[in-house]
Amino acid sequence: MLAAKGGWAPEQQMVHPAAPGFQVKGTSTLYRTDGSVAGQWVKTSQDGVQMQAALEAAVVAMAADLPKVAPRKARGSWRTDLLVGYPIGDPHIGMSSWGVETGEDWDLQIARRVHCEAMAALVEAAPATETALVVNLGDMLHYDSMEAKTPRSGHMLDADGRYAKVIDVAVATMRQCIESALSKHKFVHVVNVVGNHDETGALWLARLIATVYEREPRVTVDVNPSVFNYFRFGKVLVGMHHGHTCKPEKLPGVMAADRATDWGECLHRYWWQGHIHHESKKEFPGCSVESFNTLAAKDAYANNGGWRSARTMQAVVFHREHGEVARSRVNAAMFEEAA
Repeated sequence: MLAAKGGWAPEQQMVHPAAPGFQVKGTSTLYRTDGSVAGQWVKTSQDGVQMQAALEAAVVAMAADLPKVAPRKARGSWRTDLLVGYPIGDPHIGMSSWGVETGEDWDLQIARRVHCEAMAALVEAAPATETALVVNLGDMLHYDSMEAKTPRSGHMLDADGRYAKVIDVAVATMRQCIESALSKHKFVHVVNVVGNHDETGALWLARLIATVYEREPRVTVDVNPSVFNYFRFGKVLVGMHHGHTCKPEKLPGVMAADRATDWGECLHRYWWQGHIHHESKKEFPGCSVESFNTLAAKDAYANNGGWRSARTMQAVVFHREHGEVARSRVNAAMFEEAA
């Protein structure tokens, strides 16, 4: 099977191996009447697995020369029995929305301001817990390459700015959210969930943030490339998944299989999702699955398709023995009006 993907399957007249880094996309063979091969056309494409490995290696190498955040002394007192989680739903940094058409403006600067100010407000209202969980629930970046389109379907997107600008704003936004959390909490754990708009962007963003904070022991970053991420706090287990590859009803089984020991030892189990942009929560046996709003405005595609939802961000407070005990909420209009 692997040899055939590389172009080598003599029994099927495939005798032209693809170049390193490429795989065979398809072949067309012209046969003579006697069954011999008169001609063959081999179509190749870049090998996705090798491309991802090369991209990850390049990101690690490039990030190694970035300035690192110096350790800072943690000050104050913190509650160790509580955890505050900050789920950031689908930021879509790099998306463009024209208010005249959609009713809501959105661009790079608005995205940065709204997310940073929303995070700061939620942190200010949160209890001073020893540990905080900052989660980008996927689609931090609106598109994943130099072309403004979704990586799988090729759906064309309304974009603001060059990809380099999108990267700058995404990194700055995540760093500011982390810095806000560090101002209240002693330790901050960061998760960048893989989304359908940024399948590779989420990978390099996680590694970049991990490198920037590698000298700061108060910050830990999950660099697991899986589409499923987990965090445990006492008897609380939180799973994080964007929502584009697995249906909600399957997630409890995924958690039980992936984290069998944690599942057995925890009494409170939660899945956090983004993707659909509206709030939804369903309880399954042993686990709840919840999707969160986005702060981002709707683009022309969503507007024309009739999708409408609130634009909010929440902070969720967990007790290590008793599960979720409190929430706070802000909405995008609070920070757009201040501009």
